[in-house]
This record gives sequence, C-alpha cells and structure tokens, in this order.
Amino acid sequence: MATTTPTRSPVAEAPIPNHQPEIRRARRKANLVGWLFISPIVVGVVAFQFFPILVSIGASLTDWNGISAPKFVGLRNFTELFGNDPLFIQTFKNTIYFTLASIPLTIGIGLVLALLCARPIRGVAFFRTAYFAPYVTNVVAIGFVWFWFFQPDNGVVNGLLDQIGIPGPQWLSSSTWAMPAVIMVSVWQGIGYPMIILLAGLQGLPAEYFESAKIDGAGAFQRLRFITLPLLTPHFLFLLITQFITSFQVFGLIYVMTKGGPGHATSVYIFNIYQNAFGFGKVGYASAMAWILFAVIAAVTFLQWKFQKRWVFYS
Repeated sequence: MATTTPTRSPVAEAPIPNHQPEIRRARRKANLVGWLFISPIVVGVVAFQFFPILVSIGASLTDWNGISAPKFVGLRNFTELFGNDPLFIQTFKNTIYFTLASIPLTIGIGLVLALLCARPIRGVAFFRTAYFAPYVTNVVAIGFVWFWFFQPDNGVVNGLLDQIGIPGPQWLSSSTWAMPAVIMVSVWQGIGYPMIILLAGLQGLPAEYFESAKIDGAGAFQRLRFITLPLLTPHFLFLLITQFITSFQVFGLIYVMTKGGPGHATSVYIFNIYQNAFGFGKVGYASAMAWILFAVIAAVTFLQWKFQKRWVFYS
C-alpha cells in the first residue's frame, strides 16, 4: 500500500523593506546642508566675479560712462583701440617691457636664493623669512617707501650712489629711469614667491641622482646644469605662467610711485584701463580693453602649456 507524504503548506515570505525613499531623503538633507555651508562663498563668487564678467561683456559693446544708460555701439570700441588710440599701443609696449624685464630677474634671483636657502646652514630660517616677507607686505606701503628712496636730492638710493662717486639719476621723474626703478622694486618685492616654489622643488629632488653623479665625478656646476635644473622645469613652467599673468596686471606700484608718468613712460595696460574707466568715464571702452587683456593672457598661457613638452622634464 502506497503511502503519501504530506505536503508542507508554503510559508509566506516576509516582504523586503524598501529603504530607497529614506535614502533619498537623507541624501537631499545632506546636500542641502552642504549647499548651506558653501552658500556664502557661492553668493560671493556669483555677485563679485561671474556677474561683473557678464556686465563687462555687455559693456564692451556700448558707449557707457557707468552712470547713464548705455548706448550700443557694437565693435566700435575694439576698432578704436587698434586704429585711433596711440596710448593703447604705448601702454601695451610698456607692459611688455615690464614683463620681459621683471620675469627673468625675479625667477633668476629667486633660483639663486632658493639654492642658498636649501643649504643646511645655521639661521637659514631667518633668511627664508626675510626674503619672503616683502612678497606678503602691502604693495601701497612698499610703493610709498621706495618712492622716497628714489627721491633725487635726499633719497637713500642716490645717497648710496654718491658714497661711491656715482651721480644718481632723477629716477621717477626721468622717462628713461622711471620704468627701471619700478622694475627693481617689483623684483625686490616678488623674489620671495619663486624662491619658496623652487626651494620646495629642491627639497623634493631624489638624492640618489646626485649621489650617482658624484660617484661618476660630476662637479657642483655639472650637477646643477644636468640634474637640478632639468628636474625643476615643472616648477619653472608654473612660475612662468603665474609670473606672466601677474606682470601683465601690474598696477599698485605704478599707481603709488609714478601715476603712469613721466609722460606715460610707466603707464601700463591696467593703469590705462583704470584711467579710462574711473578717470575719463569710459567704462565701455575700458571693458573692451579688459577683454583684449584676457585674450592676450589666455593665448600666451595656452602657448606656454602647449610647448611645455619641448623643455619640461617630468621625472
């Protein structure tokens, strides 16, 4: 007689709880808290950077003094800059002069100071601080101090030159010496930044490269030329880009020391923009100049980045 096995009644499985709504609510709450934390910065960036950029784009196409209603003129501001404004060309040349003179001196002297400050000598921390201090000092204070130093009759610079029998020039009142004087002050103030960047690069160089070079009989100059400088090329690229941008936007020293004189000898591009916008009430014209400056800086930065493979060594 066949026996049948009793079948078990199926037990209903418990439903899997759906936590997706709670997860989504928690994510929304976390995102909201994050946006609340960064909202002051976002509002500041939008209000004081993005919005002025949009306004300057529109203003560059108008005849506007910043107060009355703007008048649309299309590309007339740009055509006048290149065709009917000799001061635009002169200030552009002055800016190039300042840039080409100040960048090599600033980076070169900064490299020498970095090499000196990388040596394990007593009191080196003091010298690092002393060399870097002018970079973080207020540019207005620096300009006023050096303005008095360069006074032709009772200035410190001409006083020191008189001590060694050299007649000092008129400096800031001379169309020949005014720009070199500003360049000297700019280099004195700015060498601390490349010194710190290159000093950090020197401290990160692999020691085994130099040990191998010493074993092979390489001298100090050969190690500097064939090891140190090639390994620092990424730092040089960074400095060239940042120093070019900084030099092309020089304003504070010019405004405090020379006011663009004598005879526009030290009137640089940013100072010309400032005069047009706030001195002559030509805000639209100054906005067009600002966008030309942006195009020049962007183009030169792009070229520097594009051709880096030809000389930058990444170890």
